Amino acid sequence: MIAKVENSFSVALLAVMSLLPLLEMAGREMFGRGIPGSIPIVQHLTLWIAFLGAALATRSERLLALSTAAFLPVRLRRPMKIFTSALGAAIAVCLFLASLDLLLVEREAGGEVAWGIPVWVAISIMPAGFAVIAGRLIWHAAETVRGRLLAASALAIPVVLGLFPSLQAAELLVPGLVLILLATALGLPIFAALGGAALLLFWSDGIPVAAVPVETYRLSATPMLAAIPLFTLGGYILAEGGASRRLMRSFTALVGWMPGGLAIVTTLLLAFFTPLTGASGVTILSMGGLLLPMLTQAGYREKSSVGLVTVSGSIGLLLPPSLPVILYGISAKTPINQLFIGGILPGVILILLVAGWGAWQGWRAGAGRTPFRIREAAAALWEAKWELLLPVVVLVGIFGGFATLVEAAALTVFYAFVVECFVYRDLSIRRDLPRIVVESATMLGGFLIILGVALGFTNYLVHAEIPMRALHWVSAHIESPIVFLLALNVFLLIVGALMDIYSAILVVVPLIAPMGVAYGIDPVHLGIIFLVNMELGYLMPPMGENLFLSSYRFNQSLTRIYLSTTPYLLLLLGAVLLITYVPFITLGLVNLIGR
Repeated sequence: MIAKVENSFSVALLAVMSLLPLLEMAGREMFGRGIPGSIPIVQHLTLWIAFLGAALATRSERLLALSTAAFLPVRLRRPMKIFTSALGAAIAVCLFLASLDLLLVEREAGGEVAWGIPVWVAISIMPAGFAVIAGRLIWHAAETVRGRLLAASALAIPVVLGLFPSLQAAELLVPGLVLILLATALGLPIFAALGGAALLLFWSDGIPVAAVPVETYRLSATPMLAAIPLFTLGGYILAEGGASRRLMRSFTALVGWMPGGLAIVTTLLLAFFTPLTGASGVTILSMGGLLLPMLTQAGYREKSSVGLVTVSGSIGLLLPPSLPVILYGISAKTPINQLFIGGILPGVILILLVAGWGAWQGWRAGAGRTPFRIREAAAALWEAKWELLLPVVVLVGIFGGFATLVEAAALTVFYAFVVECFVYRDLSIRRDLPRIVVESATMLGGFLIILGVALGFTNYLVHAEIPMRALHWVSAHIESPIVFLLALNVFLLIVGALMDIYSAILVVVPLIAPMGVAYGIDPVHLGIIFLVNMELGYLMPPMGENLFLSSYRFNQSLTRIYLSTTPYLLLLLGAVLLITYVPFITLGLVNLIGR
């Protein structure tokens, strides 16, 4: 019963989020005015979908965490899960109490969001969400009552801290951070790691811990952030429909005749879907089972094929409407349109390298080709015309001045909905759409909850002047911009291998942005350097996220996955250095089109 209510609520929230920007855009074009209050409503619904989605992710045990638990001996995995779940639940309860304090303060203040809705009502999703997350972490900690009770015993931590406020926070800071770091390495959800660290840091400085949920509430004050859940939903609808089959047919008809043509098709297909879904792992999990058998049956070696699918699922994040690019632009205050323009050539280079190596491997193995037939190519393109037109519709809407980024995202949802449900009729509104929306909300909650607590962690870094101190240290030890860029690449590769791209944007960008300015690096160029390193981080052994997803999807050992991706990894490392040290690749189109 609870699951049905949550599912229905998530469908309703995303439906309203999609509808309001469309009505706003239509009202502005037809009547010269939009719907009063619709923009803050959509922004606050982003906060709600973040916490509802996080509750859904906890329900299905899909909160984002490092995959290092896979390295543990089997006999240790169960107690480690109890330990990390218990600590995660304790931190969630602390966040619940802190957000409850914020709710009470806002109730006294009496502010209003819009349409007569009080601010405290909008905030109420935060304590409710943290409470549900805590309960579900305990429930999933073990399958036995004893294990769950053991996990629940960690709730004594917030109780003790609440009963004894005179505890020396400064003395507990280092042991607490070490405990969180250890637990994170063992599988503690990333939101709990960042949230727990932020709570400890604020507490040790004598600042009320409500500062963390105050920053989390900023999710509802970021105008462009609502584009992320909407673009994700649109991408999920396309991915679940027949778009992949039609695009596969089109790419095969166009380039399948080339030596290693199927490898090129695979790269193009996965690179097309990655920016639409907002998560490279989604393309590996959803399409890997289709593409790998096709490659091996065509004569491609299995090892090379696994590497190709794994790596192709990790590229494409520079292309529109990529969610990491949007979030980076918001966080770094860099024009999003310039980031997309600057990412075109680097993105094409990455795709060409992966496709080229895969094609060469196929040619060496004597893989079969698909003869080129003009009638088949024309028929395939005509069948897939609606999916192929989607990027054009989005870009014309944004750059033509007809729609804001959020409205373009809502238009993407509407477009995908009409195409898949009414034009092609691949999806049933009653049978398929609710499932797709819930799946999308679950994925969204997994990283939006991280963004929320990461804002609190980032705010502490700014409060403690960590970015300026880091800048002074780097400036004192590195004089050459060339050496700085090399050190930056190494640092970002490590970050990309340890941290998901969304939390990395909020935590790391405030540190490196001032450094980029100090060394005279163009902000757009710095953004592309950051993003290509994050792409590569998905593939960096031993803990790159997509390596674990590929191991799970193809039921192969991590060692075998490492070996299959190594040639591609070396090629992409060279491409990252080329993009880093030849700014024209990023800035040529930006300067040509105009800033």
